[in-house]
Amino acid sequence: MGEAAKGETKITDQGLDGGVGRLDESRIREVINTVLKNETGARLKTYVETCIHCGLCSEACHYYLSNDKDPAFSPVGKVKRTLWEMLKRKGKVTPAFIREAAVVAHTECNLCKRCAQYCPFGIDIAYLMSVVRRIVHRLGCTPLYIQDTANSHSVHMNQMWVKGDEWPDTLQWQEEEAQAEIPALRIPLEKEGADIMYSVIAPEPKFQAQLIYQAAVIMDVAGVNWTMPASMGWDNSDMAMFTGDNELMGRLKRTHFETAARLKVKKIIMGECGHAFRSVYDTGNRWLGWRVPPFQIVHAIEFYYDLIKSGRIKIKTKYPHAVTLHDPCNVSRGAGLHDKARFVAKAVAAEFVEMEPNREHNYCCAAGGGAINCGPPYKMKRLQGNKVKAEQLFAAKTRGAGVLIAPCHNCHSGLHDILHHYGIGLDIKFLGDIIYEVMEKPA
Repeated sequence: MGEAAKGETKITDQGLDGGVGRLDESRIREVINTVLKNETGARLKTYVETCIHCGLCSEACHYYLSNDKDPAFSPVGKVKRTLWEMLKRKGKVTPAFIREAAVVAHTECNLCKRCAQYCPFGIDIAYLMSVVRRIVHRLGCTPLYIQDTANSHSVHMNQMWVKGDEWPDTLQWQEEEAQAEIPALRIPLEKEGADIMYSVIAPEPKFQAQLIYQAAVIMDVAGVNWTMPASMGWDNSDMAMFTGDNELMGRLKRTHFETAARLKVKKIIMGECGHAFRSVYDTGNRWLGWRVPPFQIVHAIEFYYDLIKSGRIKIKTKYPHAVTLHDPCNVSRGAGLHDKARFVAKAVAAEFVEMEPNREHNYCCAAGGGAINCGPPYKMKRLQGNKVKAEQLFAAKTRGAGVLIAPCHNCHSGLHDILHHYGIGLDIKFLGDIIYEVMEKPA
């Protein structure tokens, strides 16, 4: 029940088609068996031998729910279409099979881990799909757009091809903008011994520089002792984590940690990004051999929570529009920050409308896990694969919500697409957007 079997038009993808065209069955068998033998262990064996194909994970998956409950889109269905066949056939699969497996693993699963909560055995299907992505990467068959993003990070140590002098120039530009509002404000660069290093993802200097402006105002008003690096190591994003390029992922995280060590900071505060947060607190550190990261890693949600609760940021006038909150998978289900996010949202907004379901049970935005980074060829598949999220958002709007808070970049972009495609009519904001607007500032 793959792409062609379901009657869909086959999507042309140079990354997949070019990679598959270079494969032969001998090479495929060698890579599959090498990965399975040398890079997996008890975890994979336990999951494979425990799963009874009961399908109780199905109702957890937004792709399954949004595609008329087609069993092929169920979490276990996706594993059976990919990894199970590789195991059953001992790696003896065709190049066409590898292409289909790459499409399934990258564009029909967001690695959101919602299904793991509903599996009676707690099987982490996101891990199983990550093994598929690893095999696909080793075979050179990753979708083009996300592979280009990983290539950019490898060359420039940021995912948006921001050149060396463009980064400090952007920070200086935002500092000058903010000084029109707070004349003494500075964005401290290369300040050794600061309490925190603030890190962002590359789309901020490239497309959303106002978020750096807002963060600088929040830091200044709160009296935070902070700094940002002037050279590489500032981008905390990590598409290599999603392509299966674990070697590059490890190099990126090591650079990030080494930058913080060079600046002798006490902790790293990360902007509103979910996948980057996961790559630093849970994935990159483990590939490098650390059970926990070498620095305390704090997501923007927790940072805002601490500033507001301690009174370092005071709310002048509450945001006048009713807000609802999207729980990003990697910060809510993955890191348990859902209640702190609600504390912040309720502190800054006059009215809060709860989304249903919520917290760790919230539906994924369908953009995470690298799906949105697979680019325009898969956009409609992504949007059609999350009708259930559109219904959830529409229900929040009918109960009075006017603004959707999405404290994650991929979620923000993916939900923006959903809102427009389905005509839902919610405005979308980051938490920082609203905090900046309602906080007390110097006269």
